[in-house]
Amino acid sequence: MIRFSLALAMASVSANALAQPLTVHTGETWLFSIDQGEPAHARKVEPSASPARGELKVAVRSLFGTMMTISNNGATAYTYQAQLVAADGKAASGRTCTLPAGNKPTLENWPQKAVAVRIGNFHAAGAEGRC
Repeated sequence: MIRFSLALAMASVSANALAQPLTVHTGETWLFSIDQGEPAHARKVEPSASPARGELKVAVRSLFGTMMTISNNGATAYTYQAQLVAADGKAASGRTCTLPAGNKPTLENWPQKAVAVRIGNFHAAGAEGRC
């Protein structure tokens, strides 16, 4: 019984550890999928990499402040949250547009210079979208 409880507790911790926003530092490109509204199976890749079906690709660059390109090679459009992380570690919310389905890239640009962008809290977008 104790062994089962311990295994269940560890599985719960592992599942919760996976459900976290993804922090993408300036100059990085990542591929990931969405699980329970958060990035999952994230891996750093070369900028020329293409997302497989159901994956998303995100890249952050320092250009006119902070620029992020993100594309979604799935069938569901998403709304999501982004936080700009400053050099001192403080984070501020950044406005984002709806991320369309069908591998169409979206460009987000913020005037603030950030060392990273933290993205998460993905939800299926309604028909209206935003931006």
